[in-house]
Amino acid sequence: MVKLFELAARMDKVGVAVTRVGLIVVLLWIGGLKAFPYEADGIVPFVANSPFMSFFYADGDNYKAHMNPEGVLNTENRAWHEANHTYEFAYGLGAVIVLYGLLLCLHPWLPQAATMGSFLVFVMSFVTLTFLITTPESWVPNLGDAQHGFPYLSGRGRLVIKDAIMMGAALVTMADSAKVYLNRRASSS
Repeated sequence: MVKLFELAARMDKVGVAVTRVGLIVVLLWIGGLKAFPYEADGIVPFVANSPFMSFFYADGDNYKAHMNPEGVLNTENRAWHEANHTYEFAYGLGAVIVLYGLLLCLHPWLPQAATMGSFLVFVMSFVTLTFLITTPESWVPNLGDAQHGFPYLSGRGRLVIKDAIMMGAALVTMADSAKVYLNRRASSS
């Protein structure tokens, strides 16, 4: 049994590497998906209700009437989203998220860039977690069932709460990249 614990104790470097790769995959994939209308439509309630981001939309107050379920093409709603700047915002956000993922990819060569990328992912995750406070759609609505409101997370809320893991993973990769940078700097002096 002790051998298993000794093996587990040596897995810290593998764990950090898997954590970094996981962050990179998620950031590149989700950031890349922001270029597609269904993904851009899906983040509208978060952006429209955010005191940090709502100003990016032309008419964020009226988003509920123009939501497209995933896989549904409604050309009138699509036109509203275009006028609302939904897609332009999503393109910009997606580019930023992809950039963060690319910064993490630089860890072997430029750990200082990966450190900054991880810090930015931490901040992004913190902002995303504020959606639990600002977005009514994060909670199960009162449609007759007794289980609604806090603490009953909706699909959107369950999506958001996962950023608590992203935040912790970003701290782990930030610390690791910073250590590599500092060790390289010390050994070159």
